[in-house]
Amino acid sequence: MSNLKNFYREIPPLSPGDSFLVFDRVKDSFDFPVHYHPEFEINFILNGKGVKRVVGDNIEEIDEIELVLVGPNLYHGWELNHCKNKQIREITIQFHNDLFHESLLSRKIMTPIKDMFNRSIHGILFSKKTAEELSSRIIKISKLDGMDYFLEIVSILYDLANSRNQRLLSTFTVDHDTFEDYDKMKLIYEYVQKNFSEKITLEEVSNAASMTTVSFNRFIKKRTGKTFVNYINDIRIGYAARWLAEKDLSISEIAFKSGFNNIANFNRSFKSIKKCTPSQYRDDFSGLKRIL
Repeated sequence: MSNLKNFYREIPPLSPGDSFLVFDRVKDSFDFPVHYHPEFEINFILNGKGVKRVVGDNIEEIDEIELVLVGPNLYHGWELNHCKNKQIREITIQFHNDLFHESLLSRKIMTPIKDMFNRSIHGILFSKKTAEELSSRIIKISKLDGMDYFLEIVSILYDLANSRNQRLLSTFTVDHDTFEDYDKMKLIYEYVQKNFSEKITLEEVSNAASMTTVSFNRFIKKRTGKTFVNYINDIRIGYAARWLAEKDLSISEIAFKSGFNNIANFNRSFKSIKKCTPSQYRDDFSGLKRIL
């Protein structure tokens, strides 16, 4: 069983109204720490031979191509390690752990997907053959829209579930008894998601969580590794990054829309978190789509 307290809790920019979120990027490094989140995640990597993958207690060097499904709250991460390629293609698909309701998963046609979700608490590595066969479809996902986008991902999930030579990665699963404050963290997350575009005071969010400001500060620091201000800025910058990639809005419009009251503070926060300016991010980032 895994204890989550020592790992970074990622807040994916996936709003309650979204179904799937797809990141599609070409990169020369991996700079995100080993982390966990309650969302399911599919990660596809091309040109990544020598990259190190961490999923639970499993640590391996990956091949040229790989495809992994990580279940809710299982910690995971990828590191550059021995990879020399400067054109690593990474496509990440995230979706809420309650997107597929139990009443849907109980239907006969969904049995393979339900079984796969149950196994994903260990992390699943799909075969190289499966990754190669699905690569063109995964690469095209961020170019789709609307119901085509939704149905294609469900179709890919079904094909993954029925694929041969799957391998479980981690020997343990998440111990939900050690994650006793998940509901409280979920409440805080949802409050910030709803109000991030406005000014949020420490008192307001502490009251929403039925905590004193002192205990709230301690709680946020323990669960996210961040101060209250940095935690909110992470969420705001996550939304700003989405809008830079998918909306035809000016940078100043996005800054104010995401809750920053001046452009200088926005630029400073964005560069601190994303390691580039907003304009560089808009120029460099390839493909971010979401379903509304």
